[in-house]
Amino acid sequence: MAAMAPGGSGSGGGGVNPFLSDSDEDEDEVVATGERRAVLRLGAGGGLDPGSAGSLSPQDPVAVGSSARTGLPGEASAGAVALGSAGETPARLSIDAIAAQLLRDQYLLTALELHTELLESGRELPRLRDYFSNPGNFERQSGTPPGMGPPGVPGAAGIGGLGGREPSTTSGGGQLNRAGSISTLDSLDFARYSDDGNREADEKVAVLEFELRKAKETIQALRANLTKAAEHEVPLQERKNYKSSPEIQEPIKPLEKRALNFLVNEFLLKNNYKLTSITFSDENDDQDFELWDDVGLNIPKPPDLLQLYRDFGNHQVTGKDLVDVASGVEEDELEALTPVSGTLPPTLETLQPVENSMLVQKLEDKITLLNSEKWSLMEQIRRLQSRKLSPAFHQALLSFCRMSADSRLGSEVSRIADSEKSVMLMLGRCLPHIVPNVLLAKREELIPLILCTACLHPEPKERDQLLHILFNLIKRPDDEQRQMILTGCVAFARHVGPTRVEAELLPQCWEQINHKYPERRLLVAESCGALAPYLPKEIRSSLVLSMLQQMLMEDKADLVREAVIKSLGIIMGYIDDPDKYQQGFELLLSALGDPSERVVSATHQVFLPAYAAWTTELGNLQSHLIPTLLNKIEKLLREGEHGLDEHKLHMYLSALQSLIPSLFALVLQNAPFSSKAKLHGEVPQIEVTRFPRPMSPLQDVSTIIGSREQLAVLLQLYDYQLEHEGTTGWESLLWVVNQLLPQLIEIVGKINVTSTACVHEFSRFFWRLCRTFGKIFTNTKVKPQFQEILRLSEENIDSSAGNGVLTKATVPIYATGVLTCYIQEEDRKLLVGFLEDVMTLLSLSHAPLDSLKASFVELGANPAYHELLLTVLWYGVVHTSALVRCTAARMFELTLRGMSEALVDKRVAPALVTLSSDPEFSVRIATIPAFGTIMETVIQRELLERVKMQLASFLEDPQYQDQHSLHTEIIKTFGRVGPNAEPRFRDEFVIPHLHKLALVNNLQIVDSKRLDIATHLFEAYSALSCCFISEDLMLNHFLPGLRCLRTDMEHLSPEHEVILSSMIKECEQKVENKTVQEPPGSMSIAASLVSEDTKTKFLNKMGQLTTSGAMLANVFQRKK
Repeated sequence: MAAMAPGGSGSGGGGVNPFLSDSDEDEDEVVATGERRAVLRLGAGGGLDPGSAGSLSPQDPVAVGSSARTGLPGEASAGAVALGSAGETPARLSIDAIAAQLLRDQYLLTALELHTELLESGRELPRLRDYFSNPGNFERQSGTPPGMGPPGVPGAAGIGGLGGREPSTTSGGGQLNRAGSISTLDSLDFARYSDDGNREADEKVAVLEFELRKAKETIQALRANLTKAAEHEVPLQERKNYKSSPEIQEPIKPLEKRALNFLVNEFLLKNNYKLTSITFSDENDDQDFELWDDVGLNIPKPPDLLQLYRDFGNHQVTGKDLVDVASGVEEDELEALTPVSGTLPPTLETLQPVENSMLVQKLEDKITLLNSEKWSLMEQIRRLQSRKLSPAFHQALLSFCRMSADSRLGSEVSRIADSEKSVMLMLGRCLPHIVPNVLLAKREELIPLILCTACLHPEPKERDQLLHILFNLIKRPDDEQRQMILTGCVAFARHVGPTRVEAELLPQCWEQINHKYPERRLLVAESCGALAPYLPKEIRSSLVLSMLQQMLMEDKADLVREAVIKSLGIIMGYIDDPDKYQQGFELLLSALGDPSERVVSATHQVFLPAYAAWTTELGNLQSHLIPTLLNKIEKLLREGEHGLDEHKLHMYLSALQSLIPSLFALVLQNAPFSSKAKLHGEVPQIEVTRFPRPMSPLQDVSTIIGSREQLAVLLQLYDYQLEHEGTTGWESLLWVVNQLLPQLIEIVGKINVTSTACVHEFSRFFWRLCRTFGKIFTNTKVKPQFQEILRLSEENIDSSAGNGVLTKATVPIYATGVLTCYIQEEDRKLLVGFLEDVMTLLSLSHAPLDSLKASFVELGANPAYHELLLTVLWYGVVHTSALVRCTAARMFELTLRGMSEALVDKRVAPALVTLSSDPEFSVRIATIPAFGTIMETVIQRELLERVKMQLASFLEDPQYQDQHSLHTEIIKTFGRVGPNAEPRFRDEFVIPHLHKLALVNNLQIVDSKRLDIATHLFEAYSALSCCFISEDLMLNHFLPGLRCLRTDMEHLSPEHEVILSSMIKECEQKVENKTVQEPPGSMSIAASLVSEDTKTKFLNKMGQLTTSGAMLANVFQRKK
């Protein structure tokens, strides 16, 4: 056996030999190819040359039992031994090569024994495994009919015993007959070779059942081929009709179609039409284009398309040369002709019926043969399986199997569903019992099952129960679980339609509208919006709207009301009942006034834009919605002369601000050029900063218009129209210019200029309005209306200007809301000029500076305008009028907060030093608050020292000794900045100088001045008493100063004297406690508690005084 190695493909098979070794890398392979060939040549005398006719596979068409005798293993071994004795090293063969040779020479039992031993040693060989697991290697393929076998061989011969006999062969068919003695790997039971006992009957049954199954499969396949061949056999008369009438095309046969498909696909691949080949394969997915045998049984592969085309001319003849011929042939000649029938010339087409008849006859013979074998096998199985037991005994025996069909679950298990409807019924019965036993965290996995069953179940009651389970699936569903349920509800709604959604889903929502868990109510609120597109329109505007209204008014959970608002927005996008407009407006006002910021934000992002879109369709945006909000603002201002409700003002004004994009979209859509706005050619780009950033996509003008491209075209036409053609006939824009703007400017004039919040709100509104409507609109329509009202010119300066428009909120709103919209150089110059003019006019007319201060505060909040404000102030510093210089000095205080220390050092401090040496004392005094603010906000040591020196000069220079107003301003500044100033500055400068001022005030002979200073000192000491003060400072300066102040108050204000006495007593007690209990430099807990008690008593007494009320708000401010 060691010499039986493969050499090459056999010449007898005419094709690739499937038994050649394909593994030269096995662990037993130790010799080179040349040595292996030398060993093989030794067996030539015994017929072992692998290229000989004896090297056959079971599939080769040449008979295995031919005269070419294969060499025996013994002979090969002898040759190998001879080689060894001759002095040459014998070569070792791989196990794979040995297996291939055994299979090639049909030593199947030997190969099977080798396969079994390899399996037991854990070294399974793929070649042997594949061979013995393929039943096709053992099936009879001979075309000889039953009873027509060769001499000496019966018709059904070849089935040997189950022992170990070699399979018999036939010389006529050339194929291995079915061998009952050989087990395939599928039916092989390795226990049969063990010594565990005799199980021959069971083994026979297993083998026979397997072979019966394979026989049935073969019969079925042959019957299918026979049916196709019979169905598509064209009668001779029809073929004549096709020949006599060339215009009649003979229908293609399935076999021809599959063959042509294979050739076409092959042509496409050879010529690199790979994508076309893939598409062609997809369109013929029932055919395997990699295997020609898939075309049909025993069909030889014709030449490729190119070869057929080139050979076409050799067979082409004219119609008049075509004749019908008949020919008689022998059976063996017909078999020889059959493989090349696909290439016959047209003159031999008459042979086709004969060929089809022979093919049908061969298939019928095979079926008959297999049927007889099938019945034989079934008879053997029946004999082996037959037992003589009574049915009662069988029933009693089976009763020992433990089965339960009496319970509900047992009944379901024993009753297998046999249709889609029965599956739905079973799920409807089982799901209510399954859900409670699933973990809460995993119940969302049941949602698809519940929904599909609810969709398809025939019983309404069961569907209702399933949907009830869906909405109660999870006790408190989180956000992700709610999204999953909502997704399922929407899918259900799309599937079943509006009627069933109304009848089946909505009642589930209604039942849980007042559920105790907010998560369940949140699911209801979200469901109303998600299902809105799939509900009947009458239900949307009645039941669903009422449900949401009830939840908005009654639900206490902010998250639920937020979801309600979003669902209301969706409803507004689908509602089409104009009678519900007023109800929607009332809901809008309720949502805007909600105490929750989440709800208000959702209103601006979803509800208001959706409601505005519906209002625009109804034509009510300019006729009702915006005018109504403006009227409500005017009413608030009229009623708020003694106290404006700023919350409501913010509510209405923010709503107006959110309506600006919808208003601008309306103006564009109703413009004279709207019909000309067509998308063609290159679309102009919209600048990124063209519009303010929207709060939500629904407030994006491009979303409202339809697309960014369409908006770009409209904007181009809009700017051209405004610049060149005007607004004639443009009703929607004229309403904005002639009605909206004048009313807004009138409202602005009524606002309290000292209300920082109101000024800021209106400033933001005008800024968004101007940015949305564009620069041309702002310059030509907005600015002229403000300028007409303000009339800035020195001719208007008079004593009555204090009541004029310059003192109103119009100034800061115009400056910060209109003039800051665009930041080009000319825009900045215009803003600087306006502020300079306002500062000059207000100063020269001795008018209140509140409007200018409001402008500086609003602009100073943005660091981008700090340089600009300093430019305006420097104009005032160098102005010829002391009044203007004095105003500039006071404005510095407002600009310092938030300003960088570099700017303070380089621009503010030099300006203040210049003003502090001004010829006018009023100008010098006006700089003190600004110096104090620097001490409060700056940490740069050098700058602080410069400010400290300047303040010291005010206090110590003899020329200021009698300057009462200067002392008053310094004391007020110390009281304001002292608690928040740098501690060292407070301890070394502020408190000691307050002590000196209190001492000097004791000597003041003018009671009015003395009381004025004493009152301001009282407020300063009240503010500083809350700071940490060291023991030395307390004993040397703070307490002495309080005692001096008490001396003044004893004569001038006894009520203040009582409070001062209490303060002095508490401070003295604090010092005593610190001295007794704690070492110097630290503060005990007891002392801090005393300090807290002191503050409490002090505030209680301070509340009874009216003179110090203005300072109470800032008394206990801590340094930020």
